[in-house]
Amino acid sequence: MSDKLLLDFRSDTVTKPDAPMRKAMYEAEVGDDVYGEDATINQLEAQGADLLGKQAGLFVSSGTQANLIAILTHAGRGDEYITGDHYHSYFYEAGGAAALGSVVPCTLPVNEHGQINKADMLAAIKPDDSHHPISRLLCLENTVNGQVQPADHLTDLCDTAHQNGLSTHLDGARLMNAAIASQQPAAHISKGCDSVSLCLSKGLGAPAGSLLCGSDEFIRKARRWRKMLGGGMRQAGVLAAAGQYALFHNVERLKEDHDNARQLADKLGAIDGVDINLQQVDTNMIYMYLPADKVADLPAYLRVKNIIISPAKKGFRLVLHKDIPASEIDRLAVGVHAYMAA
Repeated sequence: MSDKLLLDFRSDTVTKPDAPMRKAMYEAEVGDDVYGEDATINQLEAQGADLLGKQAGLFVSSGTQANLIAILTHAGRGDEYITGDHYHSYFYEAGGAAALGSVVPCTLPVNEHGQINKADMLAAIKPDDSHHPISRLLCLENTVNGQVQPADHLTDLCDTAHQNGLSTHLDGARLMNAAIASQQPAAHISKGCDSVSLCLSKGLGAPAGSLLCGSDEFIRKARRWRKMLGGGMRQAGVLAAAGQYALFHNVERLKEDHDNARQLADKLGAIDGVDINLQQVDTNMIYMYLPADKVADLPAYLRVKNIIISPAKKGFRLVLHKDIPASEIDRLAVGVHAYMAA
């Protein structure tokens, strides 16, 4: 095994809190959050709401819990939520809305940029007929597979959903990546959405936690769902302090991840037999495609070099983050080049 720095490209969830973040956690003022007495959580919720342009915020354990609470708050048993067929709220969160809330998913295809077509959404909204579930909610996402969803496209979908009686939720797990890449405030991107979630534990580098933001009334109801789902975490200000630190110190630096991703994508794309669509590298994710006979053995080959990647699905997803410095990213390109040439 190599003695070089371990590089983990599986996800931006693998980041570890650095010394200043740990210090903020150690010094955090805490109280019982279920009683509303954790000052650090209260501050983070207010800061998150302001950042996302909403009235109120709620600190929850994870992005999955944030999206589930949002769906359960907006929709009831037998209601329907409309979403993309590979969006996280449907495809990567274990069917929680259906299993725990009896909210029916209606999935739509997305294009190569991760976008739902407005005509498809309109066609999916059910008429008021006892044979159908009630179309209650539109769930969107930004970014999608690292690709930025334009603010005007999201606003158009949300406006159309509202005109047809639906509420709207944005899974903004990596919304700050979209904001930095598009040079637009997060509140502008999410302005058409009734609620929005934001992960603190992905590219922002906190060890756990997400924010769910919306109107005062929405958050009042969401807080009850959080309690029901076991999300009352008591003296969780130690985690909220990490989230505060992330919002103050780790947002602008996301540009470094985006720049590193572009640089790495250029280097990988120059290797014979490696296929990368550079037009899809908007933020910190790269999708790399190899010939079929070269796919299976690459992760093990790189692991010996202290480089970790996930097994391929259709392609290899490579994710840049704060724990992969620019000075080290050439190691992956060199490793892939050597593997392809072997």
